[in-house]
Amino acid sequence: MKQKARHREKVSVAGALCLTPDRDRLRLAYQTRVNGYFNNVAVAEFLRGAVQWLDAPLVVIWDGGTMHKGDPIHQLVEESQGRLDLERLPAYAPERMPVEQVWAWLKYDRLCNFPPQGAQELNEAIMRELDPIRDNQPRLQNFFHASRLPLPRTLLS
Repeated sequence: MKQKARHREKVSVAGALCLTPDRDRLRLAYQTRVNGYFNNVAVAEFLRGAVQWLDAPLVVIWDGGTMHKGDPIHQLVEESQGRLDLERLPAYAPERMPVEQVWAWLKYDRLCNFPPQGAQELNEAIMRELDPIRDNQPRLQNFFHASRLPLPRTLLS
């Protein structure tokens, strides 16, 4: 199979592992960008969709990456009128981020030996893997439990 050299195509993925306000269900929300990236404008758009989709307040736990900072994020928090609360983890703490467990599973388990012909094929493969687990409670609970996020494990039993 012929692979391209010296031409970097990519797929960026933004995602969230969501715990319902009743703490009885998890859900995976994600969005992909083919040959693009998630800056703070794109992350604000992703979160805006979550705020509109959920009836309850939304608490977002994330790191201090540059895509999680700046005017678009601050404006969204103001627009949400108290429905969006941002909680920051240390600048680099992937072991505390449950969604990082999703990316590790996807990259090192499901797609570890997958040689896509291009970014579009990779995007399709990512969606093929992530769509079936969006509501898979045992799998999503495992991602939460595999993280070192300091929250009571009984929330997800």
